[in-house]
Amino acid sequence: SMLGLLPLPVGLSATLTAASAPPPAAALRLGGSDKPTVWSEFGALAAENPGAVNLGQGFPDWSPPDFVVAEAHAALDQGFHQYTRPAGHPSLASVLASRYSRHLGREVDAMTEVAITVGASQALFLTLQALLDPGDEVILLEPAFDLYYGQIRLAGGTAVPVPLQLDEQESQWRLDADALDAAVGPRTKFIVLNSPHNPTGKVFSAGEMEAIAEVVRRHPRVLVISDEVYKYIVHGEEASHQHFAALPGMGERTVTISSAGKTFSITGWQVGWCVGPPALVQPIQRLLPFVQFCVSTPMQQALGRVLSLADEPYRGKPSYYSWLCDMYADKRATLAAGLEAAGMRPLQGEGGFFLMADTSAIEVPQRFLQHTTPAAPLMTRDWALCRMLALEAGVIAIPCSPFYSAANKKRGEHLVRFAFCKSDETLRAASARLEGFVAASRGR
Repeated sequence: SMLGLLPLPVGLSATLTAASAPPPAAALRLGGSDKPTVWSEFGALAAENPGAVNLGQGFPDWSPPDFVVAEAHAALDQGFHQYTRPAGHPSLASVLASRYSRHLGREVDAMTEVAITVGASQALFLTLQALLDPGDEVILLEPAFDLYYGQIRLAGGTAVPVPLQLDEQESQWRLDADALDAAVGPRTKFIVLNSPHNPTGKVFSAGEMEAIAEVVRRHPRVLVISDEVYKYIVHGEEASHQHFAALPGMGERTVTISSAGKTFSITGWQVGWCVGPPALVQPIQRLLPFVQFCVSTPMQQALGRVLSLADEPYRGKPSYYSWLCDMYADKRATLAAGLEAAGMRPLQGEGGFFLMADTSAIEVPQRFLQHTTPAAPLMTRDWALCRMLALEAGVIAIPCSPFYSAANKKRGEHLVRFAFCKSDETLRAASARLEGFVAASRGR
């Protein structure tokens, strides 16, 4: 009939075409990572319960230091409004090269060994896109930041989990170097090292760092991504941050990733970077103009000044960095005391702003254990407990199982992650709610 020859309305035609088309390759590579997540579920719970105390996502609930904001204003006032160099604003790249030359004990070239990115997440994404080949394997020390899994899949790689071991007596996370060595195979391209570590707060010891370096030395093909976004937040009394790339022989095998967001409470500025040898960083630099022409010029200009200003005395401390560590040590102690009072066991952690707690002593009713959600079709105990805390105690926390691969999720069933990058008032309010809720539950 003539109706069959009439063109469909544009909108309907597009709808029919989209509905019948196969999923894009990138979506298929995500392998289900595009479905609802722990972040979407607990973000929605926080939004639906505006009175809840949110210790879920890791962003500070205070303004950045005055000197940081002043440099942002200065960059705008001084006219830094246009594009800058795609691989990084020259002044920031130079500051980073100078600082990392000291950190790594070698001369770092600003133009060939530094790439500035939209946050550390993009630094990781582009490192994998530039250097990973389809079928390559990436070893992750679990529990691991869940972003890693999806980014590895998007690059055509496969994540190979190696669990950290939890010493129950000392409540301390430890590297299993033998298991790490055993996980390396002919397809292994990267080991991802995250210290200080999310979600555990672990700062890898000098001995553990050297053990990882020994594994890398035994396998000439293997490279390392060292994610160091919490490097300036080390608050354990005997802990200190060590740059993995500074170890003998590791400089040529490591891409070091970091950012400014966590250090200066400016997570929305979204300025991160990669540092490494030209053979590893220049492929990343070549990709940058294809994803955005450059990172925000005024933010880069400001940060180049901020990084150095933070070395100066601040609020009675030798530097802003020193003050930051002391401030987070106090906040961790405040939250740990509150969790203990609520019957939880805080695990050891020396860095970052997350605290993991063992919740074995808290009973989770069957109605929560049996209730599945789109993000948790197979409900785990830790997830059910966090839903209970959100809905009945008014405290948002994050279950640990999403930080494990499927085979290891049971390792997280009693563990919950709390963020303490919050005001003292917020931490005390959360502690009081948890203690009151647990006491009332036991009295029923």
